[in-house]
Amino acid sequence: MRSGKDRLDNTRRDLVTLGVALAAIVLFVGTGGSVLPKVLRAIAGQGVGPDRLLVNALLLNIALIIFGWRRYRELTGEVAERRKAEEQARILAELDPLTACLNRRSIGPEAEALIANATERGEAVAFVMLDLDKFKHVNDANGHAAGDAMLKESAQRIRGILDGTGLLARLGGDEFAVVTPFPANQPEQVERLVQSLISAISKPVDFDGIDLETTVSVGISTSAPDSPGQAQAMLHKADIAMYHAKRNGRNRFAWFEDSMESEVRFRSELEAGIRRGVAAGEFVPYYEKQIDLDTGAIAGFEMLARWESPNLGVVSPELFIPIAEEIGLIGELSESLIRQALRDARSWNPKLTLSVNISPVQLRDPWFAQKLLKILVEANFPPSRLEIEVTESCLHENLGLVHSLITSLKNQGVTVSLDDFGTGYSSLAQLRSLPFDRIKIDRSFVTNILEDKDSATIIQSIIALGEGLGLPITAEGIENEAVLAELRSFGKFKGQGYLYGMPMPAECTQAELAQLDLLLDQPNEDASAVGEAARQTAAG
Repeated sequence: MRSGKDRLDNTRRDLVTLGVALAAIVLFVGTGGSVLPKVLRAIAGQGVGPDRLLVNALLLNIALIIFGWRRYRELTGEVAERRKAEEQARILAELDPLTACLNRRSIGPEAEALIANATERGEAVAFVMLDLDKFKHVNDANGHAAGDAMLKESAQRIRGILDGTGLLARLGGDEFAVVTPFPANQPEQVERLVQSLISAISKPVDFDGIDLETTVSVGISTSAPDSPGQAQAMLHKADIAMYHAKRNGRNRFAWFEDSMESEVRFRSELEAGIRRGVAAGEFVPYYEKQIDLDTGAIAGFEMLARWESPNLGVVSPELFIPIAEEIGLIGELSESLIRQALRDARSWNPKLTLSVNISPVQLRDPWFAQKLLKILVEANFPPSRLEIEVTESCLHENLGLVHSLITSLKNQGVTVSLDDFGTGYSSLAQLRSLPFDRIKIDRSFVTNILEDKDSATIIQSIIALGEGLGLPITAEGIENEAVLAELRSFGKFKGQGYLYGMPMPAECTQAELAQLDLLLDQPNEDASAVGEAARQTAAG
């Protein structure tokens, strides 16, 4: 890179060179007018030639003119190259290199100009934020080249629908923004545009013979005709509305409402609270009893996560688990809870089992089984007393990885059950290929068993399926004696639900087990033996 001093010195030299060339041209005109005629007459033999000194001066003038002309051409070339470089730098600064859309930096000023023009015409401006749903899965499954192809095709489809009537920007990753004017009293025009965008982007993208498919979540905000200078604020509101659409099921759009901003602030506070809470040990295990319906005896407990927040009180997992998954803390949170639960369960009677739910995010970790084995070894807990629950929805993400994980867990002696069965779309072939040890009927069927004949039929079918595959059954959601009596008429299996008590913290569970004489004074010898065996397995 040239320094400013170097460029200044070169500019000075160029000016001196051009000055000399101009002076040479003036001298050439002056001397050439007297010398050239004499040269021509001397050549024709009609007179004496010009003075040698004047001829030399003329030749020097010609050389200086040629030198100056060459330097002028070099200067014009340098100026052209510099302008080309400046234009390329402008393009790189304002456009996304992959899709040739505007980028995050340039969309603001361009949108402000569009708002100003729309205001003069009495129009409003719609800010539309689009985010491709589960785009990361496309990248992970097919490679980044496939993801780039989808982004470029999506940008092209959006351009085709806009047809030059608005702005298009790629803000980064799989997020696009559209800014377009519309008649202030016709918001339905914006909705038609958005529906067209959703429909177009959702069509498959061909990549090397593979159909790449995605959906899109869309948020919309609008500027009023008399409120210029608000592009960034409107983009922010459209972004909030887009995340609202994504949380409500994806593949849809949402208009921005003021209440959404409060939700976002609350969400941000929850994220910060979860990060602090994991480090501070605020997440603790609660235990829900699992009962042998035939004998009424306690067969074990399912561990349920609770957040004992100093600001919010006891928080349900339905609120914090999805957030912990999104911000990448679910693995650390789950492993911490499992460690606590194994320490608690070591003092229970050896016939009592411990069930633990595993997040779909953890199932994507190829090292999860090894991490769990390490936790079991550290806790000196028998793997045969631990049951890992995998939700049915996990089977549709990566069947090969799930099969490998379940097999690895079973090789360690851990029991694996299929949770929430009946809510997804598992096929009989999947159940036969995956080595599950138990099926858990989702609570939505159990709670409606008396009022809904379809629920009763589904439960009977699941029980028959379990018997055919040799898989024992657990029914969730038993809340009253009538439901219990109906379930008992279907066969023998385990059950759990509020009929047997609410989930309890560790100290309450310990107290109840002590009253039932189901506690050990010391950790049992079997646990030590199995723990030692697990250590040897890990070492091997």
